[in-house]
Amino acid sequence: MASSKPERGEPELAAVASTLNSGAIHLLRSLAAVDRLAGLTPARLSALSVIVFAGPRPLGALAAAEGVAGPTMTRIVDGLVAAGLAERRPDPSDGRAAVIAATPAGEMLMRQAAGRRIATIAGAIAELPVADRRRLAAAADLLDRLAMGVRAAGTEPG
Repeated sequence: MASSKPERGEPELAAVASTLNSGAIHLLRSLAAVDRLAGLTPARLSALSVIVFAGPRPLGALAAAEGVAGPTMTRIVDGLVAAGLAERRPDPSDGRAAVIAATPAGEMLMRQAAGRRIATIAGAIAELPVADRRRLAAAADLLDRLAMGVRAAGTEPG
């Protein structure tokens, strides 16, 4: 079993976690202005992101992915449908149910929003010294692995 105690020379895990937490929060807050250009509430943009990049899914699965209750997701989806960005389609595995899918307009809007985010982040990275860019590139894949570990751990602190 792996020890959670830092090895000699390893940074204190709590300090690293605190720095990562702060950096993630500041990065997301900094991107909020970019996200507003999509013209959607953060909740609608996030739900649209799920159905564009992860694919159509039943309302309950979308609510679970977003960490909200079913009635809340129903309101979010109703707004996306009214805006022509999402649609309810028959569930191929259950004729009585529906899946929520992005429309072509929704997919285009989301891909443009993601492109703006990526361009903004890339521009900020370009301003860093070359050595820092290399360190960041080497660590970028670790963020996805870290997120998977956090999800797998659930909500209980380690």
